[in-house]
Amino acid sequence: MTSIREFIRQRFTPVQPLPPGTFHFQAPPDAPLPYRLHLRIEEGGRGVLIVNASTVLHLNPSATEYAYHLVGGTPADQVAQEIAARYRISRAQARLDFDGFIERIQTLIEVPDLDPVAYLDFDRHAPYSQSISAPYRLDCAITYRLPEGVNPGLAPTKRVERELTTDEWRTVLDKAWEAGIPHVIFTGGEPTLREDLPALIAHAEANGQVSGLLTDGLKLAEPEYLDTILKTGLDHIVLNLQPDNLQVAAALKNTLSADIHLTVHLTLRPDNAARMSWTVEKLAQMGIGSLSLSADDPALGSTLDALRNHAATLGFSLVWDLPVPYGAFNPVTLETAEDQSPEGAGRAWLYVEPDGDVLPAQGMAGQILGNFLLDPWKAIWKAKK
Repeated sequence: MTSIREFIRQRFTPVQPLPPGTFHFQAPPDAPLPYRLHLRIEEGGRGVLIVNASTVLHLNPSATEYAYHLVGGTPADQVAQEIAARYRISRAQARLDFDGFIERIQTLIEVPDLDPVAYLDFDRHAPYSQSISAPYRLDCAITYRLPEGVNPGLAPTKRVERELTTDEWRTVLDKAWEAGIPHVIFTGGEPTLREDLPALIAHAEANGQVSGLLTDGLKLAEPEYLDTILKTGLDHIVLNLQPDNLQVAAALKNTLSADIHLTVHLTLRPDNAARMSWTVEKLAQMGIGSLSLSADDPALGSTLDALRNHAATLGFSLVWDLPVPYGAFNPVTLETAEDQSPEGAGRAWLYVEPDGDVLPAQGMAGQILGNFLLDPWKAIWKAKK
C-alpha cells in the first residue's frame, strides 16, 4: 500500500525530461510516400523535429516525447500507457493526443506546402529565434577544384592549403551526426571532381543523414556516374544550370528521369537577363518543380525580383537558402560582404571549407569559427554567437 508521503512525492515531483540525443526514422522502401524524420532532443526536454530536412518544428517537452515514440516506432498502446503514467493523465487522453500528433505530422509529409501554424495548430516561432544546440545543415565544400577550362580564380583555392582526405571527411560527417546535424550538402568547387564523393555520400547515408549534392552537372551527363551517385542514397541534387552547354542539357535530362528531387539554379547576368524568362518557361515545360535564382550584379535586383515572381506564377517552388558551387557563373558575388550575412547563416547552417575550416556561410572567409576536424564541436558552436 502506497504511503501518504510516497503518494505526495509521486504527485508533485516534476516530470524528468528526456535526455538530449538525436534520433532518426526513414520510411521503408515500400511506403506510399518516402520521408525522413530527424528528432533532436535539447537540454531540458524540448525538441526539434525536422521533416524531410525542410520543415522544422520546435516542440515542448510533452510533444517531444510523442515525437520520440513516433520516430522510435513505439506501439500506440504502449505510448498511451507511458505518457499517462508520466504526466498523470488518462490513457484515453494520452492515446488521443498521440494519434492527433501523428495525424498532423502525416499531413506535413503528404502536403508539404501547408502552413503548419494555420492548418496544424503548431506553435509559431520566428525563423532562427529559438536557441538550439546545433544547426540543421552543414554545407561541405569538399574541394575548390573546378572543371578543366574554367577560370580557377573563380573559386577561392588560394585560401586553403590542402583538402581533407576521405577518412578525414568521414570523421567530419560522424562529428556532425554526433552533434545532431541531420542534413549535409556536398558542394565546392565542383564536388564530382573528387573520386571519393560516392563513398562520402554513402557514409552520410549510413549515419542516417539527409544528403544533397550541388554540382555543375557535367558528370551527371554520364549515365554510369549518375547511376553510381543515385545508389549511394543521395536525397537531392541542385544543378547549377548553364543553358547553352549541351552536356549540362544532357545531365538535366538524365537527372529528370531519375527518382530524386532536383532543384535547378540559374544565375542572372547582364548578358543573359533578356532571355532568362524564356529559360524559366522552358524549365517549367520540362517538368522542373524547384528553382533557385540569384544575380551576379546588384543592378539586376529589380530584374531578379521580376523573374522570381514570374517563376512563382509558373508554379515553381522557389529555394533561397542553399549554397551554390563556385564556378563559371559565380552566384555569391552579392553575398560576400564581411559585415553582412544571410539570415540563418551560422544558426540554421554552417559551411565547411576543403581544409575543415568552418564559416557561418559560403563566402564569409573573414569569420572562421574553428576547424571541424580539429576543434571541439562546442567550441565551434560557441564561436558563432
